Amino acid sequence: MQNVLTISYQIVSRIMRRKSIFISVAIAVSTFLSSSGSARTLQVGPERELKAPSDAAVLANDGDTILIDPGNYIDCAIWRANHLTIEGEGNVTVRDRVCQDKAIFVITGSDVTIRNIEFAHARSTSKNGAGIRGEGADLTVEDSHFVDNEDGILTGQNPQSRIIIRDSFFTENGKCESDCAHGIYIGRIALLEVSHSTFFQQYAGHHIKSRALRTEITGNTIRDGAAGTASYEVDIPDGGSLVLRDNVIEKGAHAGNEFAAVTIGEESNVNPTSELTIDHNTFDNDNSATTTFVRNRTATTAELSGNVIHGRAVAFSGLGHLQP
Repeated sequence: MQNVLTISYQIVSRIMRRKSIFISVAIAVSTFLSSSGSARTLQVGPERELKAPSDAAVLANDGDTILIDPGNYIDCAIWRANHLTIEGEGNVTVRDRVCQDKAIFVITGSDVTIRNIEFAHARSTSKNGAGIRGEGADLTVEDSHFVDNEDGILTGQNPQSRIIIRDSFFTENGKCESDCAHGIYIGRIALLEVSHSTFFQQYAGHHIKSRALRTEITGNTIRDGAAGTASYEVDIPDGGSLVLRDNVIEKGAHAGNEFAAVTIGEESNVNPTSELTIDHNTFDNDNSATTTFVRNRTATTAELSGNVIHGRAVAFSGLGHLQP
């Protein structure tokens, strides 16, 4: 009898152990499915429960999508979650306030996409208030406008980060009070890509300033216009690889400097420069002084081909190779 009971107990124990394993696996699978499918859509608008972008920023979790109804939002927000998509539906402007004395949107999370939003009138006590301050890694900005900010977009340093800006519009940004603010000012990151965007009537500073290890600027319009006072159209101050292709670039009559439109290695050569490709751009110099299209202060030869230059200008200074 005792042997029978012992065998029965062993059988029951095995069954219970198997059942326990099954339950544990089921819980793990359930948890995985729940977490992988937990991304939400948060809707923001005057008639919504979440009235302003900052209300959504407090609640946002990794992977969420934030949709903002048309409107004029006097607001700022700090976005801490990762893998966010923040998108305006219709005409959306966020303006007049900065968070942490930095920016209208401060992005501390990584892999964030911002789409179809206008950022306007950012001011800070440090004179570099930005529409967007990127402090995480991997930021994408699409179809967005930056109007009358000190900096349009300002980012810090992250050698693994990639920043992509496409189909966007920058106008009347910039300021130089002690230090300068710019249309976009990108810190030392892995890659900056700017494509199919317009930079117009920058006030002081540069339209594009990039300390990235590699910068690709393709298919853009970069113009001072009649009233712009930008210094450089493109500034790559620490060296680094550059592809400048298929852009329309203009230096205006009231430009902040008469010396160059594009400059590479102006401040240092700390970034390795493996490629300088400048091809099929159109450069118009509307300034009365003779201007250099590309001033290269690195030890790498700039390869120029298929560029069209109008006005009083020379193609390059420093190391360069000019093809038809």
